[in-house]
Amino acid sequence: MKPIDKTAPSQTGALTFEFELPHAPHKVWRALTEPALLNEWLLPITGFKLELDTAFTFKTQAFPGWDGTVKCQVLEVEPLKKLSYAWVVGEMILNTVVTFTLTPTQTGTRLVLVQSGFKPDQKQNFGGARYGWNLMGGRLIELLGRTT
Repeated sequence: MKPIDKTAPSQTGALTFEFELPHAPHKVWRALTEPALLNEWLLPITGFKLELDTAFTFKTQAFPGWDGTVKCQVLEVEPLKKLSYAWVVGEMILNTVVTFTLTPTQTGTRLVLVQSGFKPDQKQNFGGARYGWNLMGGRLIELLGRTT
């Protein structure tokens, strides 16, 4: 199982990934909201609270052109249904929004991940984010398969 890239070929402003997960929404929600679990599949996180307007940071190893920091702010929380936060990368001048939407299904949960707000001149950032979410989405699936 892997994330399904649902981004339309002509789309350059938003990425969309869909996951059909054989796990209950509460288990998927935990993976999206508990710092220890986020550290395992997404990026190391500090300052995260599941409260509107909370500022927090993801920090990983630096790469050329990026110091490894993503500054975020919680924009929307609907427990077990929706989580949205600003995703800002300063050196790349990338200011986007990441939204996770959970829908219960007969067999578990449909998770839809959308990162929106890419500008037309950010094709490289768009491609990098697509690669990153595909990789991290695979890590999310693996984490859910081995946690309770």
